[in-house]
Amino acid sequence: VQLQASGGGLVQAGGSLRLSCAASGITFSSYSMGWFRQAPGQEREFVARITRNGGVTFYVDSVKGRFTISRDNAKSTVYLQMNSLKPEDTAVYYCAASFTVVGSRQPSDYNFWGQGTLVTVSS
Repeated sequence: VQLQASGGGLVQAGGSLRLSCAASGITFSSYSMGWFRQAPGQEREFVARITRNGGVTFYVDSVKGRFTISRDNAKSTVYLQMNSLKPEDTAVYYCAASFTVVGSRQPSDYNFWGQGTLVTVSS
């Protein structure tokens, strides 16, 4: 099983980035997908999740209206479109797969994790 996250980088405040996470070795459509982030010295934080068929999404309050999670089951890929980025969004972003219908905010409910991609937002 491999979750390969990409798309991170350095961006100025107010800018945008699109993260991608390509999955292999799993039946992608059987997994809810989530994005988490971890800033230096902080615990891993839930950011967004999407149900198996992509019909329902959930977000942490701090990113609502700015971030959009989506998935393409034909490509076994989940995305995180991040707009109006703020310096406090700086973190390593991780994608994760949960063998549940709706996913969860809890990292312990996820079965597989990607390696992380660094997002740095400068002020």
